[in-house]
Amino acid sequence: SFEIPESEVGVLDEQTVLQRLGEWPISGMGLHPGGSNYVFVVRLSDPATYTPVEEDASAEAGEPPEVDEESSIYGIYKPQTGERPLRDFPGGTLHHRERAAYLVSRVLGWPRIPPTVIRTGPHGEGSVQLFIDAAETSGGGDTFFSLRDDRLDDFQEMAMFDALVHNADRKGGSCIVSDDGQLWAIDHGLTFNHLARRRTVIFEFNGTAYPDRLLGGVESLLPALEPGGNLRTELLELLD
Repeated sequence: SFEIPESEVGVLDEQTVLQRLGEWPISGMGLHPGGSNYVFVVRLSDPATYTPVEEDASAEAGEPPEVDEESSIYGIYKPQTGERPLRDFPGGTLHHRERAAYLVSRVLGWPRIPPTVIRTGPHGEGSVQLFIDAAETSGGGDTFFSLRDDRLDDFQEMAMFDALVHNADRKGGSCIVSDDGQLWAIDHGLTFNHLARRRTVIFEFNGTAYPDRLLGGVESLLPALEPGGNLRTELLELLD
């Protein structure tokens, strides 16, 4: 378990965040530009305070329904219908891989991946991941390339995770630094590649020894992957 930044969702535990991502209604949605697949930023609102459009009297007058921002969180919605076909991944599975990567990271204890669920949204089933606000920088947003000189060691967990789950899509921008300085790993739709193919921009750790601390995390996966283990059960629902 990890600490969710207070600026994101208030003081909430991880299980509460997962419940809200999976059950709260989507009260707003906008297309996130620049992705190779369709990605949406969504607002999820507390059903106790949110009135859907079809039930809101103001909707007849063309006014948007009132939304209590204090009782809302934001997420990244990646619907299955928006996934582009790929030659080396089975079609319609990328959203499952987002969830699977999160589940593995939760058992390992690293890297820090935002809570992720599978749910139905306006464009059908997809993954919904907690939106993490990136800290403001003079360059408009940090990437691996702008961070590696000062924080290279912080990427060691991410690099080892990518080797473990065969990540085929570790770009320079697939990380976020939140306002509290925490480093988050995102974009895991191309993980668990059956061809054991890894594509990454993080080459600095190639050829170095795996740290004992991280090897201990990998050992913790073994009982969870045994028949009857919780992680194995969950992964079998997502991956073949």
